[in-house]
Amino acid sequence: MPADGGDHYNRLIFEKSPYLLQHAENPVDWHPWGEEAFALARREDKPVLVSIGYSTCHWCHVMEHESFENEEVAAVLNRLFVPIKVDREERPDVDNTYMSACQILTGGGGWPLNVFITPDKQPFYAATYMPREARGDMAGITDILERIGNTWQSNRQQLLDSGQRLTESLINLEKGATGNTEGQHLTEEPLEQTYSHFFKTFDKDRGGFGEAPKFPIPHNLSLLLRLGQRLGLENAQTMAMRTLQNIRLSGTYDHIGFGVHRYAVDAHWRVPHFEKMLYDQALLTLAAADAYQTSRDPFFSTMVDEVSEYVLRDLTDEQGGFYSGEDADSEGVEGTFYLWTPQQVEEVLGHEHGTIFSHCYEVSEQGNFEGKNIVRLEMDVNQWAAWFGIEPERLGEVLALGRQMLFTAREERIRPHRDDKILTAWNGLMIAALARAATVLDKEEYLAAACASADFILNNLRRDDGRLLRRYRQGEAAVPGFLDDYAFFCWGLIELYQAGFDSRYLAMALELTADMERLFGDGQGNLFDSAEDAETVLTRSKTIIDGAVPAGNSAAAWNLLRLAALTGDQAMTERGEAAIKTSLAQAARYPTGTSLLYCALDFALGPKDVVVLASDLNGTGMDKMLRALRERFLPRTLVLCADAEDTQLNELTPLLQGKAAIDGQTTAYLCRGETCQAPVTSVDELIAMLEG
Repeated sequence: MPADGGDHYNRLIFEKSPYLLQHAENPVDWHPWGEEAFALARREDKPVLVSIGYSTCHWCHVMEHESFENEEVAAVLNRLFVPIKVDREERPDVDNTYMSACQILTGGGGWPLNVFITPDKQPFYAATYMPREARGDMAGITDILERIGNTWQSNRQQLLDSGQRLTESLINLEKGATGNTEGQHLTEEPLEQTYSHFFKTFDKDRGGFGEAPKFPIPHNLSLLLRLGQRLGLENAQTMAMRTLQNIRLSGTYDHIGFGVHRYAVDAHWRVPHFEKMLYDQALLTLAAADAYQTSRDPFFSTMVDEVSEYVLRDLTDEQGGFYSGEDADSEGVEGTFYLWTPQQVEEVLGHEHGTIFSHCYEVSEQGNFEGKNIVRLEMDVNQWAAWFGIEPERLGEVLALGRQMLFTAREERIRPHRDDKILTAWNGLMIAALARAATVLDKEEYLAAACASADFILNNLRRDDGRLLRRYRQGEAAVPGFLDDYAFFCWGLIELYQAGFDSRYLAMALELTADMERLFGDGQGNLFDSAEDAETVLTRSKTIIDGAVPAGNSAAAWNLLRLAALTGDQAMTERGEAAIKTSLAQAARYPTGTSLLYCALDFALGPKDVVVLASDLNGTGMDKMLRALRERFLPRTLVLCADAEDTQLNELTPLLQGKAAIDGQTTAYLCRGETCQAPVTSVDELIAMLEG
């Protein structure tokens, strides 16, 4: 096959990204991001269109079918521009840079993102979805292409000046991303302020925050549970748990196959955007695990189990890695895979059973979504049981059987596209989630799955020199890892050690964290998104504000503080606190957009407890101690498991020195700050010390 893809393909046919491969048969002469494309733009004296999206993006599909598959559009685009396609999930650095440019230019953003740039990468025009033909206030793509192409030829300096001004704005934006730490002290004030902002925007009737569209943003809920505990604010915990309850009962939750959809397009959580992303499953699992520890309500443990079941069934590679997500579309239509009619339900369940199921789950003749039905609960099973006048357990059994039968039937449908690339960062989040699920629910299968993913990353996405890579697909690992890859993967490794006490994961977290600080550090306490050995796209950005996933800087700060607590490394504590301090000024401007940073601040403020457990010979006392710790929500408590024969672990942390079982009984040593309490051998004594 020739280098340009030949008669039937373009250059994207040689790529591994599912998103790029979706465009490999377009008549557009797409190039992947790289110097070859920019060299061509300079030789042919053309501007560049950088079109950015991801493989499970509904509107990316729409624009491809309308425009990029169209011969006339392709002819104009190929004549006037050098077109480049970018998978935002593979190259978040490119996406972040040009998304910032789009937001400066238009006041908004989203995907698909289409940015027109000079051959030296300076942006001068940006848009998201562009329709094939003009529609309302939206110009058609061909008109936009012709207008920009003509301006490049007739009044180029206007575009160059615009690109220069915009680039300077991006540089200034990055300069102001972090603040000065001198004289700063960490206090509870930012936590109190963010609680106030959450409280003002909380939807008391429907859960969540603000109006439509509504995103789950589970890391906000994890923060609220911490704020409730620290500040004694029951309302904070109520906001988190009510939001989780509304999500799980709603159309945003897949009641048949489990897992959560990307977001709700309405304020009631009724109508989802149907794509499912790995990071949403991970973060929701973490929040639900926190809620279960806080409340002991099995509603939340069931949520942990269900989301984990979905990931292990549908998003897990046979080698252990986790896939990136599933599309909203199947058979060319959004949501088709997930929708039901009463007739379809009755065909599977029979008339009587189907009638009960349809009544509870809002499956009606008129439909609740484009003539068909999103399965959702307006009331929970207990409320429906009271309405029917039967026992909740009996109704629960009937609905569970119906769900299983409908799931089996649904498996015969054409599935949505699954993005089967494995990303280090998102796997790190899922490793953390499954390790927490294993800890909270005492399920070995979740720990085994988390370990399998971690080992897959270490064996397949780490170069011989130790450098983490970002993406794996079809036997190829590529793209030097970004801050998110290091920070989220280390997050997962820390949780893995807490779940199974395998010291190699703690050792690897320490090693990769040291690499992260070296590769990404800015010398002022904060971290760049891309490493010193990676390409710089106009600017070397720093992300402080959370998006769909938390900011890598926040995860890195939290990791540093927890690793410092486990190892007694005071210098690491100072670096973790400095990372928080440099971010607080920008966080104050977006108080509900920096949740993981404030989780790290909560940890930094302490009290930070490390419980060292030295086991008795048969381990029964250890099990009781761990159970007592794990059934409580203790977000600032970490556990070390002493093992005299584990040379590696004893070298990693001086906290284990002199810690041994007393009189053959499992013994707990509580170390708070720089002081270790007298050892205790009973669960009651340990809990009394923690609560004291």
